[in-house]
Amino acid sequence: MVPMDKLAQITQRFEYLEAKLSHGAPASEIVALSQEYSELKPIAAEIDAYRRALDDLAEAQALLADPEMRALAEDEIPRLQARIPEMEQALRLALLPKDAADARPAILEIRPGTGGEEAALFAGDLLRMYQRYCESKGWRFQIIDLTESDLGGVRELTALVQGEGVFARLKYESGVHRVQRVPETEGGGRVHTSAATVAVLPEAEEVEIDIPASDIRIDTMRASGAGGQHVNTTDSAVRITHIPTGIVVTSSEKSQHQNRAIAMQVLRARLYEAERDRADNERAATRKAQVGSGDRSERIRTYNFPQGRLTDHRINLTLYALSQIMAGDLDDVISALITHDQAERLAELQS
Repeated sequence: MVPMDKLAQITQRFEYLEAKLSHGAPASEIVALSQEYSELKPIAAEIDAYRRALDDLAEAQALLADPEMRALAEDEIPRLQARIPEMEQALRLALLPKDAADARPAILEIRPGTGGEEAALFAGDLLRMYQRYCESKGWRFQIIDLTESDLGGVRELTALVQGEGVFARLKYESGVHRVQRVPETEGGGRVHTSAATVAVLPEAEEVEIDIPASDIRIDTMRASGAGGQHVNTTDSAVRITHIPTGIVVTSSEKSQHQNRAIAMQVLRARLYEAERDRADNERAATRKAQVGSGDRSERIRTYNFPQGRLTDHRINLTLYALSQIMAGDLDDVISALITHDQAERLAELQS
C-alpha cells in the first residue's frame, strides 16, 4: 500500500494551489505557484484515479452478496485487483524525492581521454550523437566553446542544452565512455581501445551561486584550434579562472560581452555541481549505487564497433544497436538507467 496520509497531503496542497491561482495570486508568486501546480497536477490525477479504483473494488466486493449482481462483480473484481497494484507502483514512483535540478538546462562537456587522436575523434562522435539526440527531443543545443583536433576530432567541447526535462535525462551520461574499434589512424586493422569523458552539469541560477569579483581573473584572447568553427579574427574569446578552486572556463563566441556572460554561466554550473556533490556525499556516504551519482572518474559505458555492441556497465545493459545509438537513438539506454535508478531508490525507502 502507498501511504494514504501522504496522498492526502498532496491532494490538499494541489487544491490549495488551484484555489490560489483561480482567485488571483499576487504577481510575485504566480510563476512559482504555477510551476508547483503543473508538477502536482499529474500526481493529483493519479491519486484521484487510485482512490476511485479502491472505491470501485469495495463496491464490487459488496455486490457479491447480491445474487442479481454477483456475476457482474465477479467479472469486475479481478480486473480491479490486477490494476490497483500497477497504480500503487506508479504512485510510489511519483512520490520519490525529486532532484531539484531535473527541470534545469544542462551544461554538457566532452573531452578526450586516453588514446591520443583516436580519443579526440571518438569525442567528436559523442558530440554528434548528443546533438542528434537533442534534436530528436526538440531541445536547443548551443555550442559554447569548441576546440578541434588536427583530424577534426574534439579536444574540448562545452555546450548548453535547453528544453523540457533536459538534466533529468542527460545527467546519466556523466562518466568515462570507452570505445573499441579500428581507428582511422591505424593501418594494420587492429582494434584499439580509447576513451572520452562526459560531464553533464545542471545550469545554476545567478542568485544560487554568488561569485565575488575578487575570486575570479578574466583574460581575453584570440580563439584558437585546428579548424575550429569558433575561430575569431579579434581578441574576443574570454577565459575566466576561479581563483579559490582553480576552475578555468572559456567561451569563444563573437561578442566579448556575450563570452563573459556565457563563461560565468558555465562557471556557476561547475561550482553548483561541486556543491551538489559535496552535499550528496554528506547525505549518502555509504551509498554505492553508481547510477545517478555523476561520478566522472568511473568507466560507465563501452562502445564496441566490431560487434555493433553498446554495454552500460552500471546496470549490465547490452544492446546490439550501436549504429542507431550513435545516430542519436539514446532513449532505450537512458530509460533503462532511469528505471534502474528508481528501483534503487524505492528499495532504499522500503529498507
